[in-house]
Formats: sequence, structure tokens, C-alpha cells
Amino acid sequence: MPHDDIIETPRGPARVDLDTPVGPPRALLALGHGAGGGVDAPDLVALRAAAVAAGLVVARVTQPYRVAGRRAPAPAGHLDEAWTTVLTALRARDPGVPLVVGGRSSGARVACRTATATGAAGVVALAFPLHPPGRPERSRAAELSTGLPTLVVNGDRDPFGVPEPGPRVRVVIRPGERHDLRGDPAGTAVLVIDWLRGHGWARD
Repeated sequence: MPHDDIIETPRGPARVDLDTPVGPPRALLALGHGAGGGVDAPDLVALRAAAVAAGLVVARVTQPYRVAGRRAPAPAGHLDEAWTTVLTALRARDPGVPLVVGGRSSGARVACRTATATGAAGVVALAFPLHPPGRPERSRAAELSTGLPTLVVNGDRDPFGVPEPGPRVRVVIRPGERHDLRGDPAGTAVLVIDWLRGHGWARD
């Protein structure tokens, strides 16, 4: 059952689009959006539908700067603070349910940076922006080192680069896809659900 909430944060109100499964949830999946986009991105929408069908509560979180109508992203610290505040409120509603954090692009970075602080069990990073386009020396690979099971799904034509696998970090490369992962969002969702199922966070 879908509904949306406004949750107050120190950086202004955030919006949560919440979808709940039939029956007891296996996990809570929180998803953040890209820097200039929203939670209606094709990959996030496809993942929401597949995850709810697999028994997860899905919370798509719109950051306060986007709720306020701005496209330019807030500083990283502000994003992290707002995200953490929202997840604290969501976890209070479903105590004892495993939390999996994630998102696409900038939202994936926020999820990684705050994964430990939010008590997450795992991370899903769609279109993780390894570096700014044309600037491979400015790598953000360290953000993926959360110590938690992490799935990265990137296109092989992504100008932001493709991370390398690492300890507890699985990287799946989607042929022909760019940063928006628009070519086959349903296929991307299947990959994520299979990974979640392997950790016991999704129903068969």
C-alpha cells in the first residue's frame, strides 16, 4: 500500500514515498535519488515494484533541497544529516526489521557514507559515481568500503566510471547502459532482488 510522509529534518522537510508489502516485511529498503533527479527515476521505480512484490517495505526518500524545489544539491554533510534523520524515524516504525540502504548516483554515495551510522545490514548502489566525468584521479571508491554486504550496479558506458569489486562489494556491470540505467530498469531490479534474496532480505 503506497503513501507518502513529510519528515522534518535539521535541513528542512524530507518526503518519503512509502510502499508496503502484503504480509510481514522481510526488510526495509531505503532509496535515495540522484543529485538533480528524483525518486521517480526509472531504476528506482522498477526496484520499488520488484522489492514490494518480494516482501520489502520500500521508502524512497526525497532530500529537503528537492522538496524545496532546488535542483542544485546540498553539501554532502547536509545530505547525510537529513538522510540519517529520516532513517531513524523509519526504523522506529519497523523495529527489528533489517535495514538495507541504497539509491542511485548521489543517493548511493549518501547511503554508503551513512550506512554504519544508520545501522544498515547492507547497501545497494545503483550507478555509483566513481569519479566526476573525465576526472578518474578524483576517485570515490573509499566510500564503498563500509564493511557491509554491498551490491553495485553500473553501466559499462557510464562516464562517471565503474568501481572495482572489493571485500564484501559485488559489482555487476550492465552492458550498453549509461549513468541513467534506463535501458532495462526491470532487469536491473531483478539483479538487485536476487542479491537481496541471497542475504535473506527478500522472499522467494
